[in-house]
Amino acid sequence: MSDNNTPDTHSLRTPIVAVLGHVDHGKTSLLDKIRGSAVIEGEAGAITQHIGATAVPLEVISDIAGDLVNPDDFDLPGLLFIDTPGHHSFSTLRSRGGALADIAVLVVDVNDGFQPQTLEAIDILKRTQTPFIVAANKIDTTPGWNAQPDAPVQKTFDKQSDRARQKLEAELYEVIGNMSDAGFSADFYWRVQNFQKNIGVVPVSALTGEGVADLLTVLMGLSQRYMKEAMEIDVNGPGAGTVLEVKEERGFGATLDVVLYNGSVREGDTIVVGGKNDPIVTDVRALLKPRPLTEIRTEKRFDRFDEVTAAAGIKIAAPDLDDAMAGAPVRVVRDRPLEDVIEEVKAELSEIDVHTQDDGVVVKADTLGSLEAIASALKEAEVPIMRAEVGDVAPRDISVASTADEDLNRVILAFNVGVLDDAERRAEESDVKIFESDVIYQLIDDYEEHVDEIKRAQQTAVLDKIRRPARFQILQDHVFRQSNPAVVGVEVLSGTLKRNTPVVDFEGAEPKRVGLVKGIQEQGEDVDEARAGTRVSVAIDGPTVGRQIDEGDTLWAELPEKHAKILEQELKEDIPADEREALSMYLQKHRKRDPFWGK
Repeated sequence: MSDNNTPDTHSLRTPIVAVLGHVDHGKTSLLDKIRGSAVIEGEAGAITQHIGATAVPLEVISDIAGDLVNPDDFDLPGLLFIDTPGHHSFSTLRSRGGALADIAVLVVDVNDGFQPQTLEAIDILKRTQTPFIVAANKIDTTPGWNAQPDAPVQKTFDKQSDRARQKLEAELYEVIGNMSDAGFSADFYWRVQNFQKNIGVVPVSALTGEGVADLLTVLMGLSQRYMKEAMEIDVNGPGAGTVLEVKEERGFGATLDVVLYNGSVREGDTIVVGGKNDPIVTDVRALLKPRPLTEIRTEKRFDRFDEVTAAAGIKIAAPDLDDAMAGAPVRVVRDRPLEDVIEEVKAELSEIDVHTQDDGVVVKADTLGSLEAIASALKEAEVPIMRAEVGDVAPRDISVASTADEDLNRVILAFNVGVLDDAERRAEESDVKIFESDVIYQLIDDYEEHVDEIKRAQQTAVLDKIRRPARFQILQDHVFRQSNPAVVGVEVLSGTLKRNTPVVDFEGAEPKRVGLVKGIQEQGEDVDEARAGTRVSVAIDGPTVGRQIDEGDTLWAELPEKHAKILEQELKEDIPADEREALSMYLQKHRKRDPFWGK
């Protein structure tokens, strides 16, 4: 069976569309709706189910869109929707340093607005410079909404009460405001004159199908207007594609789910695929696509093809694919020197820029593109990376993470991958922490929180060992015992006075040790410390009241020079303002005598 559409070697391929957005905002239902409408509108088989993608031909789009689309206005054959399980896979769909998708649909729930995953998706779209439109989904949940199944937006708007329409418009303006905050100018799609400067917002309901006609029309129109030249390919040229997933299939072993965006691939072709260590060179044994939807129940799950041309989602069965990576390039060799094609694949892999250092965290991700996205987010957060790889977290990753010099880096950030049981066990034994998430922001936030916790614990430990600054005054008429030890009432003016602290008196510029605080009592109770503003009685071993110390004297906790230096240079932000004040006055007194004291 062949899958060639035209005998002409140059033809226009289908634009590749990615649908992305926050997890509960309706990406999957929107794709299902497009697929469902297409199956209903088209003859069975008019819509072809590809691997990891759904092709919707122009005739079917025209049937769904009704008056909105005149098929004679278009040369492009339709749209190929990639069924990415999550938006992160979109970031993995890279080709020649850009995104594999020609155009994207960002799905936003009108009630819920922008969520972390929405912002992350926008970051990816910005970084890959992919044109996109916004599908403002779930318009049918507007209070008082009168659903018009499958109607275009304008028709359904006309059927709504003023109240429902105003409520929805307010929510849509909020989405437009969110877009503006993210740095994009957006408006209702029918008001947008120049789609290269403004982002069109299409109100839709994946549930009722309202607005789906508009969505397909806008995608088709944009592709035709701005991408026609980019869609010109040589259908007989050697195929180029990107791996969506590496999957075990019964009877075939490891197979590749590939989106082919250029040229063609034939059974028997030699292909080069990006692998974990080196590019893999192998021969295509079988090209497979799912059986048409009507026949999905039959035993055979796939149809075989002799040749497939771009754009298409296909499964390639070939030997030696175990080490292939999701997000990696696939190239057909055909009549070119094998070495050149291997170099081309290597060059594309080397574009994935993850800068590693001798000490840092270990990153594991599901695909090359997500690895790249995390690396760039970590770089921004100034987090060093020691190793970054595609695949599940395995025991050897734990071994690598456990060699990190700093506790902060004894960490594995696992993005959308599994953790093998042995690895989990070893992580507990080795004191390596594994963070897992399928939202990059979340992963980095969790890690940064962990770092803050460690730093806080370290600082608390240091602070516990360090003598704290304190300045206190002996109160008039509060001498309870002259000596052995002297017991006096004091007011702590600033800082924290602790038990077992040596005490000095600054007479002139020279500090003179007068004794040691043996005990502190507050309202008759023994306490370990007294904070600024409190009045307590203290027992000071060493002096005699009336000789070395007297009523009205100001005394200081004696700080070793090393402690004073650490407090000033490293822990200043971690101590209360009044302790900082006591510290700075103490340093001032010392530095009158020796300007470099504690520096």
